[in-house]
Amino acid sequence: MDLSILLFGIARDIVGNRSLKISLPEQENVAGLMIKLKEQYPGFNELKSLLIAVNDEYAPEDTLLAPGDEIALIPPVSGG
Repeated sequence: MDLSILLFGIARDIVGNRSLKISLPEQENVAGLMIKLKEQYPGFNELKSLLIAVNDEYAPEDTLLAPGDEIALIPPVSGG
């Protein structure tokens, strides 16, 4: 299945774009997505944390993905 992913903050810097298209097997979950992203973009391995939102809700690793899902990678935010 083909998925579109929105990227924010350092995630956008790692990929070099605001969005990303990625192909995954049917019935893949968030954990599988992260494995694929870390393989294709090793910079993700350096992040201590990264939240993934699916359809406007933070998603645990076992959340199944489906074509048409709105997926966003949200890195930690620091303030001051």
